[in-house]
Amino acid sequence: MSTNTLSKEAETRLMNFFNNTIEPEGMAKAIRQVNYLLALGIMREHETLQTQINTLENSFYWLNELAEVLNPYLSLE
Repeated sequence: MSTNTLSKEAETRLMNFFNNTIEPEGMAKAIRQVNYLLALGIMREHETLQTQINTLENSFYWLNELAEVLNPYLSLE
């Protein structure tokens, strides 16, 4: 796993986005909902899709990780 650090400008933009635009919990919920709908739609449309399975798995994983950063829902007991 790569550990890239954000530039100060990116950090500032993210802070402004979450402080002025949307609550982190709301964004995490939206990410989870979109992630679920995308995965469900792809599975229903392409039940035997094998060519992009690794890309889809990685995308699904990283979107969930982003949602967890914003609102640690899955790590709660």
